[in-house]
Amino acid sequence: MSEDGFDGFAGLAEARVAVLGLGLMGGSLALALRGRCASLTGFDPDPHILRLAEQQHVVDLASLDLEAVLPESDLVVLAAPVLANLDLLKSLDSFHPGPAVIVDLSSTKAQIVAAMANLPERFDPLGGHPMCGKEKASLVNADPLLYQGAVFALVSLPRTSDRARRLAQELVAAIGSQVLWLEPDVHDRWVAATSHLPYLLANALTLATPAEAATLAGPGFFSTSRLAASFAPMMLDVLQTNRQNILEALQSFRDSLEEFELCLRREDFEALGSLLHSSARQHERFSSRQVL
Repeated sequence: MSEDGFDGFAGLAEARVAVLGLGLMGGSLALALRGRCASLTGFDPDPHILRLAEQQHVVDLASLDLEAVLPESDLVVLAAPVLANLDLLKSLDSFHPGPAVIVDLSSTKAQIVAAMANLPERFDPLGGHPMCGKEKASLVNADPLLYQGAVFALVSLPRTSDRARRLAQELVAAIGSQVLWLEPDVHDRWVAATSHLPYLLANALTLATPAEAATLAGPGFFSTSRLAASFAPMMLDVLQTNRQNILEALQSFRDSLEEFELCLRREDFEALGSLLHSSARQHERFSSRQVL
């Protein structure tokens, strides 16, 4: 066994990878990793998903038994919803006897990283969050190209080894994503504004639109409200685990919306035009990912 506790693999190509959760994200990751690691095993609590994974050869072995997929793995990817990933972290000690790098795909990081800090020393954890996805969940919609070009946030713990960092970066590169290292609180504050707030706004817009107006709903409405079709149980986990940051993002949005409302009430179209111009410039910066 090597000095850092690992034996048998030097990098991703030699690693035995276990993906826990074969939904959209986990299934897409497994498809993207086929042929890029020594072996792929998958866990999911849904027998239908497991049958589909076997039929489509998503992984080498799919099981609803953690004991069948965990013990021999070098890299464990937690790809379930946030609260389910927290439960899976509690199960690692019982089902995985040896050392392993642990990484997750959760949309929020603070609670996950705090739980990872309490794992037994034989585990080498770090947090992860790929900024990609679809409104439609499930393995049925998995796509090996889902991660291509996406920013993949990685969150290091004080205990995270250089080897785990290198392996995580190799994983991100293998699926075509770009690494962005962040602190967990920074990550959660940023995604509250760029991901979780837009989800709530899409829902609010959908509920505020009169049903009788559906015949005039065009591309603008559907592109703006698209996120309302996201898998609600998964998003409820996200909202629950990033509540305070989302509340602050909502307040910031209210302040901004109030400016537009005030311009309309006062019929101050010059000021309204200035706001629209500023917004268009800000959107350009976001589209080009310029640092402000």
